[in-house]
Amino acid sequence: MNEMTMAKFGLGASALRLEDQAFVTGHGHYLDDYQPEGALAAFFLRSPIGNGTFKITGGLDAARAHPGVHLILTYEDIAHLAPMPCKGGQDQEDGTPTPVPDRPCLAKDTVKHVGDAVAIIVADTMAIAQDASELIEVDWDGVDAVTDAGDALKDGAPLVWPGTGTNRAFRYTQGDKDATEAAFAKAKTVAKLEIINNRLVTNFMEPRGAVGEFDARTGRYTLTAGTQGGHMMRDIIAGDIMKIDADKLRVVTPDVGGGFGTKIFCYPEYPVLLVAAEKLGKPVKWVCGRSEAFMSDTQGRDNITVAELALDENHKFLGLRVNLKANMGAYLSQFAPFIPFIGITMAPGVYDIPTMFVVIDGVFTNTVPVDAYRGAGRPEAAYCIERLVNEAARITGVDPIEMRRINFIKPEQMPYKTAAGRTYDTGEFDGHMTRALEVIDWKGFDGRVKESADRGAYRGIGLATYIEACAFPGSEAAEVELNADGSVLLKIGTQSNGQGHATAYAQVIAEKLGLDLSQITMIQGDTDQVKTGGGTGGSRSIPLGIPSVDKAAVELGDKLKSLASDKLEASAQDLEFSGGAV
Repeated sequence: MNEMTMAKFGLGASALRLEDQAFVTGHGHYLDDYQPEGALAAFFLRSPIGNGTFKITGGLDAARAHPGVHLILTYEDIAHLAPMPCKGGQDQEDGTPTPVPDRPCLAKDTVKHVGDAVAIIVADTMAIAQDASELIEVDWDGVDAVTDAGDALKDGAPLVWPGTGTNRAFRYTQGDKDATEAAFAKAKTVAKLEIINNRLVTNFMEPRGAVGEFDARTGRYTLTAGTQGGHMMRDIIAGDIMKIDADKLRVVTPDVGGGFGTKIFCYPEYPVLLVAAEKLGKPVKWVCGRSEAFMSDTQGRDNITVAELALDENHKFLGLRVNLKANMGAYLSQFAPFIPFIGITMAPGVYDIPTMFVVIDGVFTNTVPVDAYRGAGRPEAAYCIERLVNEAARITGVDPIEMRRINFIKPEQMPYKTAAGRTYDTGEFDGHMTRALEVIDWKGFDGRVKESADRGAYRGIGLATYIEACAFPGSEAAEVELNADGSVLLKIGTQSNGQGHATAYAQVIAEKLGLDLSQITMIQGDTDQVKTGGGTGGSRSIPLGIPSVDKAAVELGDKLKSLASDKLEASAQDLEFSGGAV
């Protein structure tokens, strides 16, 4: 292989991002830049109350007659759409499946949180649609609401779903209850904390939005939306909600300005836009307002955790006990129940904890649904165990560094199966911590405190360790094609939201085929052009995408060398790529 090519363009080399020229010169193409001919604008009328019933008592005729209005749809007009599905339910403690309350794409007669959509208005412009929405007369009959996970299971709390008699959405358990109770019974010391992971609102630079289109000639729908991967969204909208064949729906994703988990999900607005487009025979476009996003986009975290750690007389950890209340919001979003479940599998962190038992109570509240966001349960687990280890150090008087050294999983214990069922195949946790302490000059901290105090400033220092589970089991298909002009085309089903996938993947291909990065282009975000795709989430794109791109590039290279060996009358093993040639 050409060494200059490897050094200049290969994996790990410093390279300017292929994506940035378009972005910094204003030539990116985002959802709001897509304006198909004849497109109309949509506005969603949303609930101003957090819990209750409603009835449209008048004004629909006036709104429909408002100049510039083309269509208004309420629940009755989209009743053929199935409720929004939840794909993340597990079997509960008693072996029963997680019950999923119906969440219609437009509310029928009850609303469960501020922002529940009850109607869509389609007009020439968004402003006209919004004006027309104010002509619709709605009788809102609000009742008491519950918004805090800590209050939701208390006696007398308002019920989000009265027919169930409880705000408990599900109860999951993990671990060995009897072994854990035995460990705590013989403990010398028990550290205990209540930890709150507050609710978070996703604020990506580009708000959500979508354009729905329908081709009456072919009977196919097209949804253009900022997503973290269109294939799963296509399958859910087509198969679960619209009950049509997947090949009847194309999902196109242009440039995306941030995702953070929130844009991987299917939302009620998307199938409603497709129905509106079909009824009108014109594209229908909706762009979410910034304030509207606070009432419609899934949110993150919102957990209350009570955690206990049992220690023996030598400060060795004996067991871990956790009770977690996870606020689900008013509905079970696409993966919502799975988030605390998968997070708890990382509860032991990097510590040798022989046994654990965890109870997870999912609770309903009259709030926007919660789902995967920035780490999806694993940061919460790391925060919990690290806070707990520090608390154990505090109550025993043991230095936090020494407490960790006593309890780290050791290299000779690998492969190590944790009490949560995860297997660690390698790790030198003490070595990593020791090196980090050296790099930050932990021992010199007292001197830095004094220097800061002399300037009238305060200085603090903290310690935490973190192990991550990313990518999840599975694969990501990649296709690498040679074009007639010698350039290479990559097709892959991950979806960049600003991470720079095109550059990362191109560096792999450049290294294998001796090409300049400018000779490599990537197609993503089109379910018609890319056969399959798992999208981007759970930090999966590089761990799964890079090996697939690497393998595809190697296979293409082997084919090219085989063809060239005949032309050059040389063994394929003796051939190299250089400057775009063999």
